[in-house]
Amino acid sequence: MSLIQATEWAPDEETRRSCQSKGKTEIECQNYIRVLLVNKTEVMTCGTNAFQPLCITREVWMSVSVLERVNGVARCPYDPRHNSTAVVTESGELYAATVIDFSGRDPVIYRSLGGMPPLRTAQYNSKWLNEPHFISAYDIGLFTFFFLRENAVEHDCGKTVYSRVARVCKNDIGGRFLLEDTWTTFMKARLNCSRSGEIPFYYNELQSTFYLPEQDLIYGIFTTNVNSIAASAVCAFNLSAITQAFNGPFRSQENPRSTWLPTPNPIHNFQCGTINDEGPNEGLTERSLQDAQRLYLMNDVVQPESVDPLVMQDDVRFSNLVVDIVQGMDTLYHVMYISTEYGTILKALATPNKNLQGCYLEEMELLPPGVREPVLSLQILHSDRSLFVGLNNRVLKIPLERCSTYKTETLCLEARDPYCGWDFRQRRCTTLEDSSNMSQWKQNITVCPLQNQTTNGGFGPWAPWQPCNNDDGVDGVSSCLCRSRSCDSPAPRCGGKNCQGPTIEVANCSRNGGWTPWSSWGQCSTTCGTGFELRQRSCNNPSPRHGGRVCVGLSRDERFCNEGVSCPQPIFWSPWGSWTKCSTECGGGVHSRVRTCENGNSCPGCALEYKACNLEACPEVKRNTPWTPWLPVNVTQGGARQEQRMRYMCRAHLSDPHELQIGRRKVETRFCPNDGTAACETDSKSLKGPPTHKLWWSSFPSADLQSPCCMVCNMRGIYFFSRILQ
Repeated sequence: MSLIQATEWAPDEETRRSCQSKGKTEIECQNYIRVLLVNKTEVMTCGTNAFQPLCITREVWMSVSVLERVNGVARCPYDPRHNSTAVVTESGELYAATVIDFSGRDPVIYRSLGGMPPLRTAQYNSKWLNEPHFISAYDIGLFTFFFLRENAVEHDCGKTVYSRVARVCKNDIGGRFLLEDTWTTFMKARLNCSRSGEIPFYYNELQSTFYLPEQDLIYGIFTTNVNSIAASAVCAFNLSAITQAFNGPFRSQENPRSTWLPTPNPIHNFQCGTINDEGPNEGLTERSLQDAQRLYLMNDVVQPESVDPLVMQDDVRFSNLVVDIVQGMDTLYHVMYISTEYGTILKALATPNKNLQGCYLEEMELLPPGVREPVLSLQILHSDRSLFVGLNNRVLKIPLERCSTYKTETLCLEARDPYCGWDFRQRRCTTLEDSSNMSQWKQNITVCPLQNQTTNGGFGPWAPWQPCNNDDGVDGVSSCLCRSRSCDSPAPRCGGKNCQGPTIEVANCSRNGGWTPWSSWGQCSTTCGTGFELRQRSCNNPSPRHGGRVCVGLSRDERFCNEGVSCPQPIFWSPWGSWTKCSTECGGGVHSRVRTCENGNSCPGCALEYKACNLEACPEVKRNTPWTPWLPVNVTQGGARQEQRMRYMCRAHLSDPHELQIGRRKVETRFCPNDGTAACETDSKSLKGPPTHKLWWSSFPSADLQSPCCMVCNMRGIYFFSRILQ
């Protein structure tokens, strides 16, 4: 595919700002194309235009040239997320099913443009349209058909969704006074797509349709509700079955509280007939306006072509559908291409033959492994025999026929592909159109193909030996014999293993192997002391091939290195020495031990270690000094005197009795009369007083005389000081 023309169509800045001022996001305030219709030489496009819908008509081959601009309201939704559909008739009328207001609360089926008057469904009447999701629209004969799903107004027990087909007459001009500017021919009927059984299982939500005008068939994809277990089905409806439902009785409700009951159809075969009488009602359809106002829901359900759906699958949701009619060997086949929410395409058969119902021919993976992306649209271009797949940001083109992928007769026939058959004359799988002779073309579509049949690959026979040339890059080009085989008997399928073994054999041109030059010597295995280093070479200069001799000799060579480089001696501490004698015999002392740093002086830690010792208390020692001579201290007027003498008493807990602390002094006083008539009377008492001899501690030395700090790593160290008792 190649790009022919491109036209950018974006909302102007003022429109975008107006959209955002109403609470919409920047992403919502863009222009999303929701209607694209081709009518002869013109193409009509309608876009959301930042919540101000706009339609533009251009020439098909001149997309830059704008022929007409019209308001897009009632032709295109405001919100790009709203489901809508449209179709243009040959006479130029546009039939659109969309929402007509900004909030999306007024759904409408609306006719505009062309020569007919604009008409719409009844406004704000949920019995006509009840929160619908429009799927598709078709111009068929006298009617325009609309396919949709909506909340079932006739369901009186909870909320449920029904799929519908609605139709209006193309010649409808509305009512006079009653239903003015409103459809008078609007009718709708329920579509039934269900799995048969005692209690049928219904697929209530229509997702996509495809119309086959050659067969008057409408194919539809139906799924379960999004909140239910995922399941999907494809049902086909004949236009005659749809017409039969519209010709049957209506279902109506007399008042909002009454039940919905069948009501006879006044016109059993309504074909958009009109009133021919001249007067105010000239041109009106033959339906009475009173009936048109209350009779629009059909009582009968449109039944599908077959009792069970053509295809059913659980745990997956189908999204889009196209159907191709293929001429087989004996009959016509309807081949369905069904897209899934995961981004795959299912190729299946649609046939009334019970042996072929639900036949999946193949599943095509469009995306890389692990990537999931829903398919937005499918379209068949018959002139190109291709299927076009619309994804979020690209379009894929897939051939409808891929018969060349089936290499053998067995694979071709077991594929059960209506496009393909085995041509015995050409000995290959071809389409019917490409066959050399109809009588030489075989097809076998009697049962469904086997699915998920894992097949490991197998080699076919060797082809005959043929001359071939071999260029080894060294000895030049040599003549050889070659033969090959393919992994196609069978080819690996469904995850089967590939063939194991060579696909080519070469003979009569053997080549002996040759060594490459030695590599440089590698790094020595040690940094000191004797080690070894290595060099290598490979036998690929050239490599031995086709029975040639391998290289003779070693592929690696070693030698010693660093033989004269001695490794340094390890640095370590010697064992600790013995503890020295304790500095005191009692009262707490210290002793020490030492160690030395071997082979250096940078060992971590301390070389000297101290420890407390002899912590028990020393015995108490007492000592008295001799008495001093008697000395007078007080003399009376009468000549008497008082004399004193003293001695000192020392006591301490010391190991050495000579190191005593001076304690109390003892003083004796005596009184002596001057006449010597009596002996001196002695009075003894102990007094605190200054000692005649004092012991004291010397001061601590200065910092420069302190011992070296003993510290290990980042721990706190200790300095040692000493002083002397003097």
